[in-house]
Amino acid sequence: MNTLLVVDDHEAFRSFVSGLLNGDRFVVAGVAEDGESALDAVDALHPDVVLLDIQLPGIDGFEVAERLAARAERPAVVLTSTRDAADFGVRLRNAPVIGFVPKHEMSVAAITALLDGRATGGDGVGTTDAADRRG
Repeated sequence: MNTLLVVDDHEAFRSFVSGLLNGDRFVVAGVAEDGESALDAVDALHPDVVLLDIQLPGIDGFEVAERLAARAERPAVVLTSTRDAADFGVRLRNAPVIGFVPKHEMSVAAITALLDGRATGGDGVGTTDAADRRG
């Protein structure tokens, strides 16, 4: 079972996704509402996975992901947004994350697929974004 930190500035989404993902595959270890509190929560909780909204007050999700990637103990990071992957272009492709899941496609299966892709040596940023898969 993987521990998960949910980072989003909207309480309703934090609550929804915590309920959705908490179960057999994941246990939600904590939540954070902005980039700074996300970094503090990673220090305190040592989650296996960080589900990270891109658009946060203060430092954004891309910057949080960069800071986490520079650490010796790095959680797997999955970015999320209400926007599609294509909206973030090269910045998303170059981010030190295992993938991206649009909020409207959030599911245990989506997060699990990205983690399994990492475990089997998947290359590049995985995505469950339908718009991105269209090519």
